[in-house]
Amino acid sequence: MSTTARSSHTLAVLVENRPGVLARVASMFSRRGYNIHSLAVGTTDDPRVSRLTIVVGAEAVQLEQITKQLNKLVHVLKIQELDPDDSVEVELQLVKVSAGPEERSRVFDLAEVFMAEVVDVDADSVTIEIAGNVGRLERFVGVMEEFGIREMVRSGSIALSRGGRSITDGSRLRLQRVV
Repeated sequence: MSTTARSSHTLAVLVENRPGVLARVASMFSRRGYNIHSLAVGTTDDPRVSRLTIVVGAEAVQLEQITKQLNKLVHVLKIQELDPDDSVEVELQLVKVSAGPEERSRVFDLAEVFMAEVVDVDADSVTIEIAGNVGRLERFVGVMEEFGIREMVRSGSIALSRGGRSITDGSRLRLQRVV
């Protein structure tokens, strides 16, 4: 675990892919008063295992407590803090802006500059999909604000370590037999 005083940490958590596991993890955070900034969950290459990517606001001492409490949960298999300098972290965002026929071409041009994709066009709005790190998404929102943001949603961060390393390197996951 990193002992730096960063206030935001990204945790990769492998859990058994079973009903109620996500609720137990979220409940642990809630009971202890820790704030989750972002949470994304999905299955892995092993259908018995899900991966949670949790971005949590915590100091180093709190992070250590969070990790200890997560490890106590029976269906948690492994936890890894991802170093921001040694990992790839991405979010997906949809932004719906007001754009009539006269503004539409400018919105399209700006989306192209950001390598974003226009996914829906209506008489008075355009919806754009963009993926990237938090800074990129925030810059995009800043540019789109002049058109009037009607609606916006983010997926939450997903992240992997850079290079050939994997969260499962050097360890055997303690999967219980699913009945």
